[in-house]
Amino acid sequence: MRKYILSISVVALTVACAMLTGLADLSERDQADSSRRRRDQVGSFINSIKSARVIELNFIWDRNSPLLGLNPPYSLGLHTSHRQTKGVIPGGIAFAADMMFFSGQHGAPTIDALGHISNNQKLFGGIEAATNEDAAGLRALGIEAYPKERLVNRAVLLDVARFKKVDSLAAGQEITAEDLEATARAQGVEVRAGDSVLIRTGYGKFFDTDKSKYMGLRPGPGESAARWLASKRVFLAGDDQMTFEVYPQQGSVFPAHRILIADNGIYIVENLNLEELAAALAGQQVYEFILVLNPPRIRGATGSAVNAFAILGP
Repeated sequence: MRKYILSISVVALTVACAMLTGLADLSERDQADSSRRRRDQVGSFINSIKSARVIELNFIWDRNSPLLGLNPPYSLGLHTSHRQTKGVIPGGIAFAADMMFFSGQHGAPTIDALGHISNNQKLFGGIEAATNEDAAGLRALGIEAYPKERLVNRAVLLDVARFKKVDSLAAGQEITAEDLEATARAQGVEVRAGDSVLIRTGYGKFFDTDKSKYMGLRPGPGESAARWLASKRVFLAGDDQMTFEVYPQQGSVFPAHRILIADNGIYIVENLNLEELAAALAGQQVYEFILVLNPPRIRGATGSAVNAFAILGP
């Protein structure tokens, strides 16, 4: 009887081992299949991005670029030249290094940090503006606080100039809440909470071609448009002129900066190049896209030049 029980035990153990081996083999095959599927998905994602259209939203910035008189001057020069460093490093290598006097309000485009604007000495979130700054910059709400989750974001273009059937809005023309609402409705696009909203005035075409016009009276959003954007709870608002809002302003001074940045914590981007993007979206009759905008992590900075581009589906 013991031999019989022992034989059964040996058989059962053998079967169990075989089953475990089969399960292990199956698990390895499953893992290999899962890994292959993941690779295929990643490859498909990469191909979809490579097939998308990328449109740059930048201008080239230099010492002759339009700059608001309230902001510090910009300059760049070579601190060290190839001629000076010849022979410093063995092997024939030389180098050049520049030095810039660069403000957070320089660049095309440029983004304002949330600590850039106060309203009655209060920053967004009720922070006291005077105690939030020292010689090293802003203690809080500097451009380094820009959230990494928004480096890539859903964006909407509201092409107000095209909606009004003009190449560009008139100098000093205010964009109202009604203009933004009507443009969105005509384009069939929805502005959602958390979106980046870009507004085309048509003035971007003068950045390189007519500096005096670009720096003169400017069309842009007024107070009601700023309140409309805030009511939509957008993340960011930008346009194609040097101060974002209409100049001269109607009513309060810099109403959009006050309402958007200080009161609602909405980033503002200025000096965007929107001409190619506007033409492409009008051709597709689709006014939403992916906006990639990446301010550098400079602690305490009141703003920064940014590299911005749009990604459109095929």
